[in-house]
Amino acid sequence: MNAIILAAGEGKRLHPLTSEMPKCLVELFGKSLLHWQLNTFKNFEINDISIVTGYLKEKINFSNINYFVNKNFQKTNMVETLFCAREKLLDSTIISYGDIIFEKKVLEKLYQTDDDISIIIDKNWKEYWKIRFNNPLDDLESLKIDSENNIIDIGQKIKTMDEIQGQYIGLMKFQNNGNEILKSFYDKCKLLAKNGENPLNSKISFEKSYMTDLLQGLINEGYKIRAIPINSGWLELDTYDDFLKYQLMYKDKKISKFFNPNNF
Repeated sequence: MNAIILAAGEGKRLHPLTSEMPKCLVELFGKSLLHWQLNTFKNFEINDISIVTGYLKEKINFSNINYFVNKNFQKTNMVETLFCAREKLLDSTIISYGDIIFEKKVLEKLYQTDDDISIIIDKNWKEYWKIRFNNPLDDLESLKIDSENNIIDIGQKIKTMDEIQGQYIGLMKFQNNGNEILKSFYDKCKLLAKNGENPLNSKISFEKSYMTDLLQGLINEGYKIRAIPINSGWLELDTYDDFLKYQLMYKDKKISKFFNPNNF
């Protein structure tokens, strides 16, 4: 099993913290986001780790790591960042966004799944989103699950909370036939996009496609994507306001409600 961390973005909403460092190097509770992730992966003896860099790539310098660079990080999004490390989509590959941290128990649930494609979703998202946003609907996207725990709708604009049965956190695994499915589907969509319309999201260019666009495209093609439910145990660092709230909760010893720094 290997891991790919997508850490090419600048994180403009985290300024001034990211004015002179990549988003993934911002520190929470004494460690950078990347430190948290690397420690967690190594707890499971996942040592084949790749990081896809972009913004201020020269500042990301950990030993025994494979590095790939998204040279066009300013004009692309997560899908293109991932495929900069295409050669590391191997037999069993965990893919993680670079702006999240997660406890050992979260990774353990993903580690143990035997599905081709599986994605961590947080069932306790309402409580978490309430502390981050005055109006959670402004930031939320759809996530619907069928009776067999397969995702049937992800990443779409919503009108009501009823369209959300969990929160996609940016942590997933492709294994068995999953990586070949992912690569062939990506190639097919990229070829179709050369005709002028993005088959993943007609509102944006193919290069700007979000990961949820790709996942929904796989679902539309009939592929199964298994939802792996958790109840908290992770944090996303997206804005400077997130940073301030997490630091205050840590100081007040309330952060463990959502992420326990001792369980990594």
